Amino acid sequence: MRPCVTGSFTKLPLHWTTPRCHFRQKTMTKRYITTVLAFCGLGCDFNTPQTASEQVSAEKKIPLFAEDSQRRGVSFQVNSDLGEGALMPEIMLGGGAAFDFDGDGWLDLYLIQGSSGKNVLYRNRGNGTFEQITEIGDAANTEYGFGTATADVDEDGDVDIFVSNLGRDVLLRNDGDGHFTDVTEVSGLGDTGWGTSATFFDSDLDGDPDLFVTRYIDWSPQRERFCTGADGKPGYCAPGAYNAPTSDLFYENIGNGKFIDRSKASGISDVLGTGLGVAAADFNNDALPDIFVANDDMPDRLWRNLGNGKFEEVGFSSGCDRDLTGEAKAGMGVSIEDIDNDGDQDLIVCNLAGETDSFYLNENGRFIDVTNRSGIGRACIQFTRFGLGFVDFDNDGTLDYFAANGKVRRDRNPINGDPYAEINLVLQGKKESVGFQKFENDGLTNLPPRTSRGAIFGDFDNDGGMDIVVLNRDAQLEFLTNTTQTNNWLILDVRHPAGGPALGAFVTVEAGNLRINRSVRSDSSYLTSRDPRVHFGLNDATAADKIKVRWPDGHTEILTNIACNQIVMVKPTSNGTNTTSSAKP
Repeated sequence: MRPCVTGSFTKLPLHWTTPRCHFRQKTMTKRYITTVLAFCGLGCDFNTPQTASEQVSAEKKIPLFAEDSQRRGVSFQVNSDLGEGALMPEIMLGGGAAFDFDGDGWLDLYLIQGSSGKNVLYRNRGNGTFEQITEIGDAANTEYGFGTATADVDEDGDVDIFVSNLGRDVLLRNDGDGHFTDVTEVSGLGDTGWGTSATFFDSDLDGDPDLFVTRYIDWSPQRERFCTGADGKPGYCAPGAYNAPTSDLFYENIGNGKFIDRSKASGISDVLGTGLGVAAADFNNDALPDIFVANDDMPDRLWRNLGNGKFEEVGFSSGCDRDLTGEAKAGMGVSIEDIDNDGDQDLIVCNLAGETDSFYLNENGRFIDVTNRSGIGRACIQFTRFGLGFVDFDNDGTLDYFAANGKVRRDRNPINGDPYAEINLVLQGKKESVGFQKFENDGLTNLPPRTSRGAIFGDFDNDGGMDIVVLNRDAQLEFLTNTTQTNNWLILDVRHPAGGPALGAFVTVEAGNLRINRSVRSDSSYLTSRDPRVHFGLNDATAADKIKVRWPDGHTEILTNIACNQIVMVKPTSNGTNTTSSAKP
């Protein structure tokens, strides 16, 4: 099949699996793919499909995930400097980012260090294995680090990094060669509180990314409290013991990577909280991105974007600030997706052991708690969950669930000597309803329990399977390679005109009997930034019959007959008009 092209185009190097419509191949090939303003895909080589019984048999033998950090070449331990005391920041850290810093089409890794050591950058060699870049300039930040957010803040075509710290936050400009420069002061950032998760989003639709930073509590060693665990030894206090909630931060990007603190003017600083998780999405479909904040032991917040730089807190009136009994939970990680594919953004917040997650379906801006009927509540309640994601791990067209777990209260009978360790949790989404069940062979049960925090989701080997990097406190990270062998997929790399990810774009794919909605985002989870490319599991569909891209400025484009099992870059047309393309023999 030869591609039919409409409109102007450029050729960029990109890597993907050789297209085959019934099996994903692990052998990677380097080719050139035409990326166009309106484009067509390459045709698939059709193979004899497996029977249903053969597929089920194969899936039983092969685990969903395999821990693969040694082969990948990634070694990293988040250091908390855990001592005899129990300082609150020690139990909360573990962040990082998946992003393509050098623009070669492969995800790289930036990992945030806590007390001792430096932040590190790993470059993807172009085959899913990594090498550490030793000369990374100011990116080797040595503050007590927590979260990350990534975006092209200065619109120069490469992705920059924001790091939230216990202390001075940092903005790192990507110089394009693996070297990063600290531009915090000139950018107008640099808060010195306790920053946790953060997100870049275009609040005013002017084309450049603004920044929202959650902050936990007003903390210092002098304000630490003494609490004990179940074993009578020093333990970590609940945030309420400090009586020190604080406000979150909102910065407007005024161009060229310069920011102005609009926290007060926007109304954000009017409300105090204990923010840990954050994500941006247009929850009421008015074309303006809103903000959801998960607070620990306080009501969660939904900030509705009113335009003109103003936000209104509507968590209570929207039904997503507390549980069904009216109690505030210990909100930590967040994930936002249109899980029922009805055109609006649903959300889930993970919480403390003894509390279920809060899983809400969005019904025209009102949220309905479906945690218990979905099966998530029963499955998760025994764990303390932090990193979180709705991701289609088995490429069947239905989102699955992953939570990175680790206690905050000491266990009387510690596992592996770690009184906070727990196993992580993955659940399979049901096709027939908004519900979840255990995978038959998830590959996680044989892994040692850890105190897990951040979970970074992305396709690190460009084979169509979404992998996970789990950050563990005082233990080596886990690189969970997706080993799924069945079902087809498509990844769209949706770009802003300047070259960075088009954060906030909304993409609908129709393939066979599937209709799937996804948004372009790098936020969600806990303290981490994820793969901003949009991943679609296509099940047995051999092509996307129709793709609709709604850009952040509101205009749409329609693409047709895009082949399965490839990664395609999409950019908007220069005149903002809709275009259509079709593959022809």
